[in-house]
Amino acid sequence: MPARRLAAVTAAAAVSVLGALPAGAAHADTGRTTGKADAVVLRTDLNVALLNKTVSAPLAVVLNEVHAPQTASKTALSATLDGVNGGKPFNVLNADVATARAAVDKQRAEGYSNLVNAKVHVPGLVGMPLIHVQQVTSKAVCAAGKRPTADSNVLGGVTVLGKKVNLTAGGTTTVDVPSVGKVQLDLSKTSVTSGTAAATALNLKVSVNPLKLNVSEVNGQITLARATCESPAAADEPKTPVGNQAKPDPKPENLAETGGSSATPYLIGGGALLLVMGAGAVTLARRRRAGADGADA
Repeated sequence: MPARRLAAVTAAAAVSVLGALPAGAAHADTGRTTGKADAVVLRTDLNVALLNKTVSAPLAVVLNEVHAPQTASKTALSATLDGVNGGKPFNVLNADVATARAAVDKQRAEGYSNLVNAKVHVPGLVGMPLIHVQQVTSKAVCAAGKRPTADSNVLGGVTVLGKKVNLTAGGTTTVDVPSVGKVQLDLSKTSVTSGTAAATALNLKVSVNPLKLNVSEVNGQITLARATCESPAAADEPKTPVGNQAKPDPKPENLAETGGSSATPYLIGGGALLLVMGAGAVTLARRRRAGADGADA
């Protein structure tokens, strides 16, 4: 191959190699998925049967239920229901404190609920609360990149159907009062996965038929102080240099614009080698041409 043609081919190959350097991906700020959080201090799913089951009325009450991705908070001290007390409002819950909070940002999602000196009533139990608790709390926390946590507590005494009870954490306690009814209580139930958490201070399964007169029979479930959360998506963390590594020199402006990859040094080296070979070929061609001109002279 003539020297001039060899030089041209080598230079073209060098340009092709340099032009093949990978372009860096655009660093667009696409944002991160926010988490979720919920909290509620009271939820009832009961059925009230009146007059020997000839009349049936659902007792569905939700007090202080909040949801986030936005920060939300509610505080109410009582919940009432119409239509199950001879046409008069029926007070399902009284409490000194009844608070639910849910908050979410890009780093954290948290649900929290709290009840203090709370009494839950059901129709038919005149003057006697179904349950009386001094304080119950639930908290669920989901932080980006960390394992969620769930915690619930029952503080102070608990009275069910007029009887003081000792609850077992993580277990079921049954209170059976003859001629009144039966209540099963699940204390401090928590659930945690890699991205979610849930905590319930008390869950009650209720079956009440005072004096078995079939005047007001109540069956169903009651939940006190529940909180849940779902983790926000974790941001990609920048890699931190290990040890005493020298700070790398800034990239040339053209590489800063196009970016690079782990193969970039090899491609640059190969391109530089081809450029040197091209320059050598040009020099050789010039020498041969000069020698030829001298011989002709």
